[in-house]
Amino acid sequence: MNWSDVGDAMFGGLADYGDILALVSNSIWAGAVLGLVGGLIGVFVMQRDMAFAVHGISELSFAGAAAALLIGVDVVTGSIVGSLIAAALIGWLGARARDRNSIIGVLMPFGLGLGILFLSLYDGRSANRFSLLTGQIVSVQNAQLGWLIGISAFVLVALLLIWRPLSFDSLDPQSAAARGVPTVTVSLGFMLLLGLVVAVAVHIIGALLVMALVVTPAAAAARVTSGKLALPLLSAVFGVVAAVGGILLAVMGTLPVSPYITTLSFAIYLVCRIVGSRRGRVTR
Repeated sequence: MNWSDVGDAMFGGLADYGDILALVSNSIWAGAVLGLVGGLIGVFVMQRDMAFAVHGISELSFAGAAAALLIGVDVVTGSIVGSLIAAALIGWLGARARDRNSIIGVLMPFGLGLGILFLSLYDGRSANRFSLLTGQIVSVQNAQLGWLIGISAFVLVALLLIWRPLSFDSLDPQSAAARGVPTVTVSLGFMLLLGLVVAVAVHIIGALLVMALVVTPAAAAARVTSGKLALPLLSAVFGVVAAVGGILLAVMGTLPVSPYITTLSFAIYLVCRIVGSRRGRVTR
């Protein structure tokens, strides 16, 4: 093969890749939006020590989506209903960390059991069942992207409106309560926003992998910075890089997109952990 043949092959490969990217443009936008909102809200998830709650909400969201699939209604709506129920229960009954962990521990197997029951009763395409667990980010339709952008925009606006009291309550809840911050209202409001984020994330990336975009980016950012502005910005950047980068890598390969996203997110965390540990040794 001469160099002109090599050039033609490379150009053809690039052209094919560009055509594929055009077909998955909705997925790329969905990944970017999920990474952004997941990274921002994940900062408060980590500050409030609620990583376990994300998994608990995702299980009820999965149950709601499975129920919707079974009865033939919109899956996103079912996912949102399940997430909001879980978020409200955790926020209302789990004011203290010990109570919250107990409630989440009870909700998780209950939600997973319900979801498995509904899926076992569903006699439609098996791909629809599997996608609720591992996501379907490579086949995001216009309507799904519209739902995602609309809900994410609402969450971002609401998050900005309660940012200061939420930050105060997350870092020092006792002082916040003493200063007159409505901690119960703020906490419940945050849980409902988290429920919405988890609901759309479950529909796109799946119930089993939500934490890769809601918890891991914030955990990685916290290893290298604690700045009030730098932490959420870096967390959002990590979320977008993991989601969009995972999609772009998946387009070039034959594996599902989810392993790429989770692996990239974990790799970012490992790098940040190494950088953070070296900084700690230098400053001692």
